[in-house]
Amino acid sequence: MSFFKKLKEKMSQQTTTVTEKFKEGLSKTRNNFSEKVNELVSRYRKVDEDFFEELEEILIGADVGFETVMELIDELKKEVKRKNIQDPKEVQDVISEKLVAIYQNGEDQSSTINMQAEGLTVILFVGVNGVGKTTTIGKLAHKYKEEGKKVLLAAGDTFRAGAIEQLEVWGERVGVDVIKHTEGSDPAAVMFDAVQAAKSRQADILLCDTAGRLQNKVNLMKELEKVKRVIEREVPGAPHEVLLVLDATTGQNALVQAKTFKETTNVSGIVLTKLDGTAKGGIVLAIRNELHIPVKFVGLGEKMDDLQSFDPEKYVYGLFSNLVEQSEE
Repeated sequence: MSFFKKLKEKMSQQTTTVTEKFKEGLSKTRNNFSEKVNELVSRYRKVDEDFFEELEEILIGADVGFETVMELIDELKKEVKRKNIQDPKEVQDVISEKLVAIYQNGEDQSSTINMQAEGLTVILFVGVNGVGKTTTIGKLAHKYKEEGKKVLLAAGDTFRAGAIEQLEVWGERVGVDVIKHTEGSDPAAVMFDAVQAAKSRQADILLCDTAGRLQNKVNLMKELEKVKRVIEREVPGAPHEVLLVLDATTGQNALVQAKTFKETTNVSGIVLTKLDGTAKGGIVLAIRNELHIPVKFVGLGEKMDDLQSFDPEKYVYGLFSNLVEQSEE
């Protein structure tokens, strides 16, 4: 059975709404990537070196990342040789299978959040200004509240003008309290108060916003370390997740940001926002393969429930849904 056919069967057994969100959210990338692959396949009568060179350019153009593209092309060449594939159309199936394999290979592949069975779960959000960090926190607060969890927000970005108010707006919108100090106050002091409030109110989840830009990188990272120390002192083992929020529309720049944060703070997962707004959704694979950090959530639209847990098979379905749906019964 072909990979497309297997994927079609699997998707038919899953929640239609979520599957459709991935399909709709990745439409720009699919139109850019999948259609170019289709066009490439239709032009070639055999799978040769020129075919692979053009495929390489298409993958790099989708921001899959140079290192990842080289690995993928090598794997494809081996598979084509092993299966003695002559027809370029058969390569499409192998490409999608390898994309899932690239994401799932290695350690820490789980996209699930490290929720504590008992007591407080603390999730710290990091990332530069403008990537959608506060919006992500608001949407996750909504998601967890809908699941019946008691959620609190900590307004730890005390440096950016309007950041506290922006988080408060989200808190009001989703019906969740925000623990805050005045603008310019010590973020670590905010976190201390937020943890105490979460404990006294018996909250299940504390979502913590942090500053996205201080005067320089060193200051920012020192501030994050201080915040983490306070949290860990008050809740042993916390923060249970450090989620780096990246804007998918910035492409390779998002990869550079991820490398910088990984060097200086213990990032446990990625939230990739605005995936629906880019034609270069291959950045998901570049981040996973080159940094070995799992993507835990992706933003697939503007609505409250458009922030979805990442699923590599749904992602590949979103990239190739036209071919998956055409696969023979």
